[in-house]
Amino acid sequence: MVGSVENGGEAVEILPDHFDPTAVVPEPLPKVVESDGELVNGKSNGDREIVLGRNVHTTCLEVTEPEANDDFTGDKDAFMASILARYRKTLLERTKHHLGYPYNLDFDYGALAQLQHFSINNLGDPFIESNYGVHSRQFEVGVLDWFARLWEIEKDEYWGYITNCGTEGNLHGILVGREVFPDGILYASRETHYSVFKAARMYRMECVKVDTLVSGEIDCADFKVKLLAHKDKPAIINVNIGTTVKGAVDDLDLVIQTLEESGFTHDRFYIHCDGALFGLMMPFVKRKAFGSSDFEVYEAPKVSFKKPIGSVSVSGHKFVGCPMPCGVQITRLEHINALSRDVEYLASRDATIMGSRNGHAPIFLWMEKLSPLVLEQRWEVRIVFVLCIISD
Repeated sequence: MVGSVENGGEAVEILPDHFDPTAVVPEPLPKVVESDGELVNGKSNGDREIVLGRNVHTTCLEVTEPEANDDFTGDKDAFMASILARYRKTLLERTKHHLGYPYNLDFDYGALAQLQHFSINNLGDPFIESNYGVHSRQFEVGVLDWFARLWEIEKDEYWGYITNCGTEGNLHGILVGREVFPDGILYASRETHYSVFKAARMYRMECVKVDTLVSGEIDCADFKVKLLAHKDKPAIINVNIGTTVKGAVDDLDLVIQTLEESGFTHDRFYIHCDGALFGLMMPFVKRKAFGSSDFEVYEAPKVSFKKPIGSVSVSGHKFVGCPMPCGVQITRLEHINALSRDVEYLASRDATIMGSRNGHAPIFLWMEKLSPLVLEQRWEVRIVFVLCIISD
């Protein structure tokens, strides 16, 4: 019998022949539902519905209560070990054929295995230590300072934190904009990441979708028309530094110019830059990447707090390469007081979205930023863009 051990001369099955944790029961594909409830194929009744393409319950691993019998417990341990071994094999196979998601899998954090025995929690404000002593704030603030230099804002002028994902960075950036302008209107291109529209729903904000060009960039002509139609209210704008599908980068300078031409002074708009995809690539795109006129790469639009922007967020598990979802959010310190609140039992303040925060992620990012891979990544960016031009 496959997957069995001997127990007093009697074979005990620990892995059934038919067990396959990666199996997926074939099901007909459901109709595609857009976020506004309209069916792409078929008619709509206006109701929003949730559809599942794959029923994970058919392949889930049931959690059961442990047995008091010591012999059975040993068998259970062997069974669990076999499950994990097969799952690792599945991960290796799926990682080998991993397509469609822009993750950098070229990382090795074996040196950090020694820290996995600790419950590291950075709950509260990164800059104000709480009464929970097992934290990694010293690493977190070091990483934040690196990003502050990248985006050209002084240490005493910024506030930020390491988020659990790119979406949390967008939720926080839009929330800061809403707190600065409670009656502001959120503007975002139609190809903006869904998390921005999620933020609009969560915060009950009026949201105006702006048309895009063929490239996926925001259409500033349409943007201007919609700004003028709502000139009586402040503007909160999401600028994409790499859209999800097309990788389009909105022209930040043109967005600012459009706002100014529409009569919006700098104290009547707030710009959040969603750099989840390309936020860490654009700063390293330089003209003449190889010092040769044969390979000329035009400099990317620059994201900088020297421009009238309010916040920037990036993902840490995409281009950087991190085994766990995480991200970085940076905003202006002058804006954060609208969010920050004292938390008595923490003996700290908090202006984050989440409460408890992964204290391991800052260490992974800190180690990445100190490694020689940072220089390699800069060349990787330039090589990728040169190859894109050659392929055109």
